[in-house]
This record gives sequence, C-alpha cells and structure tokens, in this order.
Amino acid sequence: MADGQRVPTVVLLRGVLSLGVFFIVLSVALLLPAGDIWWAKGWLFLLVFLVLMAAGTLYLWRTNPEIFVARSRIRPGTKSWDKVLVVFLLLSFMAIFPVAGFDAGRFHWSSVSLGVIVLGYVLLCIGFFVSIWVYRVNKFAEPGVRIQTERGQKVIDTGPYAIVRHPLYLGALFMCAGIPLALGSFWALIPGAVGAVTLVVRTILEDKMLHEELEGYKEYASRVRHRLIPGIW
Repeated sequence: MADGQRVPTVVLLRGVLSLGVFFIVLSVALLLPAGDIWWAKGWLFLLVFLVLMAAGTLYLWRTNPEIFVARSRIRPGTKSWDKVLVVFLLLSFMAIFPVAGFDAGRFHWSSVSLGVIVLGYVLLCIGFFVSIWVYRVNKFAEPGVRIQTERGQKVIDTGPYAIVRHPLYLGALFMCAGIPLALGSFWALIPGAVGAVTLVVRTILEDKMLHEELEGYKEYASRVRHRLIPGIW
C-alpha cells in the first residue's frame, strides 16, 4: 500500500465521481432510446458494468493508484492526430448504447439468441479484464498518445505487453464486439465496428511514433512482434 499512500485519496474520490457521472450518462443513453425505464436487458447490462467498474477501481487503487492520475485528463503534448481519434472513439463507443436501446429495447429489429447474449458478456468481461491488467502493469497508460518525458516513460514489456504491443486496444476490441451482443443488438455492432477500425488506425500511428521517439521500443518490437492480435498482426 506504499503506492496508495503517495497518491492522495482525493484522486480516488475524483475518479469515483467521474465514473458515477459516466455511468449516469450511459444509463440515459441506453434506457431513454429503449423507451422503457424498466427494460430488463438494459438494467442487467448496467448492473454487470457497474460491478466491473467498481471492482476494477478498488483493485487498481490497491495495486497501481498512479493510474488514476495518469488517466485523469488529456495532457499537453498529446499528438494532434490522436485528439481527433479520441473524439471518434468516444462518439462511436457512446453511439453503441442508443442504437442498442432503439433496436433491442424499442423496435426489436434484431433477433438475438440467449447464447449470443452470453457470448457478448464473455467478450465484455475478457476485454475489461485485459484493460485492468494493462492498467495494473503500466503506469504510463494515459488516455492520450504522447511521449511522457517528464515522467521518465520507459518501455513496458511485462504482463500483457509480453504478448502484444498494444494490449489495451485488444481489450477494447473485445468490448466493441461484446457490448452490442450483450445488449442483444446486431445493429449496435455498426458503431462498435467504427470504434474497432479507429482503434486499428490508432495502433498503427502510435506504434510508428513509439518506434521513432521512445528509447528501447525498437528492441522491444523485435521481441514482441505482434501489435494487436496475437499470432496474426
């Protein structure tokens, strides 16, 4: 808990407040289009998502509290191209919920079996656990892409980084597919796919930047050859 003592508790409180606001926005974006405040699939998803967020927050506060500071905001020096990609990622991610609400909650355009919904929750959980694993081992995992010179950024090659070079984006890909399926909406896979394509573009640009600007990254890339998908790319 030595790390936790170096990071003020107020940082955790701000993080919890931000997550609370995010959860409320998510709930409105999902349930309002569904047209039914008691939509069972929507509330089940929100409950699972809330439990995952709460458990992840507590775990990270005990194991790597610095990540709350790192991910609190986009910082000066973030690449201009990444600021554009972050907007696309946020819009595509948030669009999943109203599309799923209109589809599975109000109009029932999709016919999704229970097995597919269960698969969606499995993918969601895998993606979430990969993301938490990344935040556990990488205190430099900021929301924006930049070289963190003032923090002494170095190559992280342990944990999920021993498998692929951009495991956080791999986890996000699982969630882009898992969330629409868990909500019972094939149509919501469309904004999920937009988010996935944006993640691939971000992976390419960030990997190129790290090769050029981060000391030791070329050697790391020669050891861990795949950027995003183990054994493929």
